[in-house]
Amino acid sequence: MDQIELNARQDLAAAYRLADYFGFSEGIDNHLSLSLPNQEDKYLLIPYGLHWSEVTASSLLVVNGEGKKISGEGYAEPTAFLIHGAIHNANKKNKCVMHTHMESALAITMIEKGRLLMADQNACRFYNNITYLDEYEGLVLDKHTAKPIGDSMKESDVLFLSNHGIIVTGNNVYEAWESLYYLEKACRAQILAMSLGKKIKSINGQIAKKVSNQVKEEASGESANSFRHFEALKRLLISNGHEDYLD
Repeated sequence: MDQIELNARQDLAAAYRLADYFGFSEGIDNHLSLSLPNQEDKYLLIPYGLHWSEVTASSLLVVNGEGKKISGEGYAEPTAFLIHGAIHNANKKNKCVMHTHMESALAITMIEKGRLLMADQNACRFYNNITYLDEYEGLVLDKHTAKPIGDSMKESDVLFLSNHGIIVTGNNVYEAWESLYYLEKACRAQILAMSLGKKIKSINGQIAKKVSNQVKEEASGESANSFRHFEALKRLLISNGHEDYLD
């Protein structure tokens, strides 16, 4: 294993640990994946049965787009490789894929025609970059059910799955993590605002688009807020005794 692959493994392992730390995990279900650098037909995925708090760099499986295990101990849960394979194969931009049932985002998907409203700054990050699948089709256990998910993420970076959860993608782990983190923040704020029983004041489309573009301008390279945020959170893991994610 070269240093580039090790770095990729450590970043994805950190994302699993952080998702659990922030309450985004659900038992041993849900999954995050990352295309291997320079091997985009293969990606890293958690072995089924491992809790997110246990994930380490070396524990991650390597699977191909058909879900066949290339290396690692354990096996990939069927819904994991079907969902992630469909998304990775749909567009090479989808290098990192994160699927969760985090509570606030899930709650939005449970509302009839639930939508993330452009009503706060965090929501505006996702302006015109969300797709919604409004019919729940059950567990994703075959390619027929997985195909609409992959097709929905050919252009958008965020997908709301009705009565199910959400998926975000990014060009790397820290970009996908940034979306995951701020999406849950935006959904939580919306739910809180809705609970007040007052009309929600939306931000007009022109301003929402402006905010989205401003965020995108800051989102590339090691000076990006998303990179610095993720590096800070990795330090948080280490300071809280979770440095074994690096192993």
